[in-house]
Amino acid sequence: MKTGRFGNLILAFALVVVTIYGLRVVLLPVGLGAVTDVDMLVVNSLPKDTAQLPDFSAIADIREKKQAFFDYLRPKIREQNAVIAKERAFVKTVYRQLKQGHKLTEAESYQIGELAEKYQFTIRVIDTDKLERLLNRVDTVPENMVLIQAANETGWGSSRFAREGLNFFGQWCFKKGCGLVPQSRPDGMDHEVARFGSVDASVRSYFNNLNTNGAYQRFRAIRADIRAEGGKPRAEDLVYGLINYSERQDKYIEELLQMLQQNSELLATKNS
Repeated sequence: MKTGRFGNLILAFALVVVTIYGLRVVLLPVGLGAVTDVDMLVVNSLPKDTAQLPDFSAIADIREKKQAFFDYLRPKIREQNAVIAKERAFVKTVYRQLKQGHKLTEAESYQIGELAEKYQFTIRVIDTDKLERLLNRVDTVPENMVLIQAANETGWGSSRFAREGLNFFGQWCFKKGCGLVPQSRPDGMDHEVARFGSVDASVRSYFNNLNTNGAYQRFRAIRADIRAEGGKPRAEDLVYGLINYSERQDKYIEELLQMLQQNSELLATKNS
């Protein structure tokens, strides 16, 4: 009888632990650039790009510093957009094939499954409806918006998180040791600012967050609506979908819009 009671106590305790963990997962903020477990974080080694990272804070001339910052990040952003554009073109090709009544090959079905997993989209049966919804995620992000967000989040590349963690977008992580502890972190909070192995990994993670995280569903909806109308998504339009990216919300959006306007000339430089 005592053994049974002890077993029941153990079971009850286990249920409490599971419940607490479940609530923790549900209640974690989904905005603020939170990263997921699939992101390439570096925990026990120094980021490999740190030594090659330009010392933007040492550039006295403001315009020169801004231009150097944009020039440094622009190729990395374009590379990621090129990868996504290629993936999007493939999904659209498969979509057209299904529209025309063609069957997919095993290789095409496999690749769609891989993309669905990458973009955290559940797709059990591949049909045109599912592919339309997948295309809302498999899409590029305006270069100017990425550059301005990076500038805002890092103080033009001079922040501690950019210099030590190659984190250019203020992304959070929630495992102890996964990043850098913010000096101003409130009591009771356990998030860290993610540390990346390379700037490319930081950029990839940022794109992944915007294209998969539930906090940015509005961003993706605005982009999809513009696409549906035959337009090209612009930073000035999509920035409104970043309302959950920062605790400052509306003020954050206003900051980004102001920065886009103030730096329009520099953003246009070398912009294809």
